[in-house]
Amino acid sequence: MKAYIFSMILGLVSLPVSADVMQSVADLQHDWAKVNYTLTGDAQEKAFESLVEKANSVVKQYPDAAESHIWRGIIESSYAGAKGGLGALSLAKAAKADLEQAMKLDDTALDGSAYTSLGTLYAKVPGWPIGFGDDDKAEVMLKKALTINPTGIDSNFFYAQYLIDNNQYKEAETYLLKAQQAPARLSRPLADEGRQQEIEKALQQVRYKLGNEQHAGITH
Repeated sequence: MKAYIFSMILGLVSLPVSADVMQSVADLQHDWAKVNYTLTGDAQEKAFESLVEKANSVVKQYPDAAESHIWRGIIESSYAGAKGGLGALSLAKAAKADLEQAMKLDDTALDGSAYTSLGTLYAKVPGWPIGFGDDDKAEVMLKKALTINPTGIDSNFFYAQYLIDNNQYKEAETYLLKAQQAPARLSRPLADEGRQQEIEKALQQVRYKLGNEQHAGITH
């Protein structure tokens, strides 16, 4: 989710605002990586709670910037994963609303990250009547993210995760390898390091499954 200057119609007058937006988003990205990849348990949950408040301030300051809504949505969904239980569902719904708002503002912002994140929510959240999870919508969103950012580490990784969840291990391996070879995000080394570890773990899982299928004579 590489940061870039959010273009606005207002021209030169808007440039300082755009730079401020992206600096605020970069701060959220940096804090999220620290919380997501260096903390666990109660400490991580509390840190995500504080980070949501920080993201609230960014959205309040820049309500018309898709990037601010994307990153609040990402933080809310990460907090949901750390929290679990019924409280997680309300956070997931809040994340969904933020990502949908980001799409209305600029669906290509941050290389289409709203599609990646919302697609992942649709894939992971329980379906009706408990939640809004929907595998068909997840697939559409995740494929759309890949059309916008075909070489991105996150767009490929999360589509691979969707394929793993649907037992499509050979295809998942292809997208994991693409994610593994994705260009480095120079401003986000901790996030890249953590994601690469997740990719390696997923590859091990996929190859184990493929080995078992080959041994059993199963083909796709």
